[in-house]
Amino acid sequence: MASPDPLPVLLAPFLARPDRAGILCDFDGTLSAIVDDPARARPVQGAADVLGRLAHLYRTVAVVSGRPVAFLREHLGGRGLVLFGLYGLERLRGTEVEEAEGAGTWRPIVADVTARAEASDGPGVDVEPKGLSVTLHYRNWPGREERTRAWVDAEARRTGLVVHPGRLCFELRPPIERDKGSVVRELAAGLDAACFLGDDEGDLAAFDALDALEGGGLFALRVGVRSAEAPAALLERADVQVAGPTGVMELLERLSLSNG
Repeated sequence: MASPDPLPVLLAPFLARPDRAGILCDFDGTLSAIVDDPARARPVQGAADVLGRLAHLYRTVAVVSGRPVAFLREHLGGRGLVLFGLYGLERLRGTEVEEAEGAGTWRPIVADVTARAEASDGPGVDVEPKGLSVTLHYRNWPGREERTRAWVDAEARRTGLVVHPGRLCFELRPPIERDKGSVVRELAAGLDAACFLGDDEGDLAAFDALDALEGGGLFALRVGVRSAEAPAALLERADVQVAGPTGVMELLERLSLSNG
């Protein structure tokens, strides 16, 4: 016998009082399929539209991503969404990109590291410049993970930037206490219900934030986006799992049916 669908119970607090609820989600692997070239990533068909509908129903609908805010604005802007980029180092305020306090002073250092990574004597992997951070992807370079890790560790010691492992990549960011968890704590504070949908290691901080807020009375829903590369720790902590961006879209569509 098939197990009963848990979503009606889990979504009920959101559908009953959308004006007191928040829907927060990641971008890559959640709203977008994972691709070999990060520059080619796009929201799956219909994602921007359903998020726009949700933004008119719910108190807060946000995308909290490792992408620069400029990228998020290009593909999701103009729909009433709250957009945070670079794990909270950037936020879109109106038409302007607002940086976390102190982040801008690290821009020249990140630019120098980016140039070194792209040089002929760099680690020899794909480099994704993000302005306030830089990501080195070894997805397309089998066997170069250890070399890349050694390189980013050396750059971290040299510059003071901090290494953050990701999905087949390493990112160097300023040493600023900002991550998806701190963003979720801000966005979900004072709400009755909040969910976060994510698929990668960086999304665990968002789950941590929901754990903490749950102790204060928030109804928290942690959604793990399942894939062959999703970390086991994230899927184990999820209240419910969905199958890739397709499953995310199905869940968001169900949330859009609120009559609240």
